[in-house]
Amino acid sequence: MYGELLPLGGGDPIPLLKPSLKIGRRESADIVLRFPNVSGIHCELTLTDGYWTVTDLRSSNGTKVNGTRVTEQRLQPGDKLGIAKHMFEIAYEPARLGATEVIEEKSVADNIFGRSLLSSAGLEHRETDAAASPPPRSRRQSI
Repeated sequence: MYGELLPLGGGDPIPLLKPSLKIGRRESADIVLRFPNVSGIHCELTLTDGYWTVTDLRSSNGTKVNGTRVTEQRLQPGDKLGIAKHMFEIAYEPARLGATEVIEEKSVADNIFGRSLLSSAGLEHRETDAAASPPPRSRRQSI
C-alpha cells in the first residue's frame, strides 16, 4: 500500500494500492466516488519520486488542495484534497516510498503572499535607505 485517503467527516480510509489511480464516478475508475457532483473521471493521483501528485482531468466541479483549486499539485502528507465537495486527507510517508529530497513547506517570508507587492517586485526601499534620505517635500502648502 502506498498510503491512504482519509475521508473528512467520516467514512472508511481508501487505500492507495497502485502508483497511478484515477478517481471518479464511473465504475471504470480505480477509486469510485458515487456522487452526482463528481465527474465520470474526475482526477488522477500519481506517485513520482516518493510524492503523490493530483491532476484534475477537466472536471466540472474542480479539484482543490488545501482549499485552493488546482490543475496539478504535489501533495504533502496531511494535505486536504477536495474532489468536488468531498474532502479527504492524504496520509503517506514519502521516505518509505522512495523520496530522496525533502520538500519543506515554505515559510511566510518565502511566500509571495506574505510580502508586500513592492517588496515582491524588488521596489521597496530598505530601512537604511529610507533613514538616510530626507522625507519628500510636499508641493502643497497649508494655509
